[in-house]
Amino acid sequence: MSIVTVQLGQCGNQIGFEVFDALFSDSHCPQGLCSKRENEAYQASCKERFFSEEENGVPIARAVLVDMEPKVINQTLSKAAHSGRWKYDQHSCFCQKQGSGNNWAYGYSVHGPRHKESIMDLIQKEVEKCDSLSGFFIIMSMAGGTGSGLGAFVTQNLQDQYSNSLKMNQIIWPYGTGEVIVQNYNSILTLSHLYRSSDALLVHENDAIHKICAKLMNIKQISFRDINQVLAHQLGSVFQPTYSGEGSWHYRRNPLGAFKDPALYTSWLEPVHAFSVWKTQRAFSKYEKSAALVSNSQFLVKPLDVTVGKAWNMFASKAYIHQYTKFGIEEEDFLDSFTLLEQVIASYCNL
Repeated sequence: MSIVTVQLGQCGNQIGFEVFDALFSDSHCPQGLCSKRENEAYQASCKERFFSEEENGVPIARAVLVDMEPKVINQTLSKAAHSGRWKYDQHSCFCQKQGSGNNWAYGYSVHGPRHKESIMDLIQKEVEKCDSLSGFFIIMSMAGGTGSGLGAFVTQNLQDQYSNSLKMNQIIWPYGTGEVIVQNYNSILTLSHLYRSSDALLVHENDAIHKICAKLMNIKQISFRDINQVLAHQLGSVFQPTYSGEGSWHYRRNPLGAFKDPALYTSWLEPVHAFSVWKTQRAFSKYEKSAALVSNSQFLVKPLDVTVGKAWNMFASKAYIHQYTKFGIEEEDFLDSFTLLEQVIASYCNL
């Protein structure tokens, strides 16, 4: 089962490169701490999932790269090619210069519809290379401008065109101190649209990853690449393939004693059904032992509530609304987003 990755904007393309590099490095690690046969099966599974046919002996990432400026895409293509280990298909890239600044509404209402056919054709060609499509992995910023709006638009079209395939969006929660003055507007618009069209949102907070770099890795001057590499490492461990073969991998429901506590789960979900474990003997990235946890919990309630509150305060004073209305995002669209996210917050608070 293959996954097609869609890398959107500067954030999506830079993280996407690090993810593929981490996956390739892991799959070709000679010290998998398992038998040769198991390691070969693992490599074959990883290749089928994330890479397509080889060109001159070099695997090609199953990815479509989209951005509004050529610089980041060119850098991403070059870094992969110069690694000599894997590369992108340069024909799976779309770059068309935007016409009006860095604007969410422009990305969603203008840039997306204008280039819908070209972008979806590239995705279709990548899908056709898969013997069996598992789904799509969309990497994007949540609070960015045009790229976030375009990402919401593309995800919506993937839902329309590939309704039976899984669509998982990996989104980056912005720094609490702020990166873009309208980041809270962009965040609520992105989240509300993805909530309707995506099957799963995999969220990483910039502040949390920054703390990992500073406190656990002791990096003094933290760069975006440091943050992206931590993200890629976490994503790589989550996507670590399981593979068939006797004794290769095991699936068990709630085998760990600490996770049997009913207090950890909502009352209407039995612990035996609420927690599952996948195990494999094959080590990830040279670690003798490693664990990755993906949870659907209340941990995002507070940051989401803060973001919605800040956006509402700006909206109440009509601040910067004209930047959105001039490209077709009306005040009613904001109100719909506020209503939906308030319902989400209430639902999680009642778990």
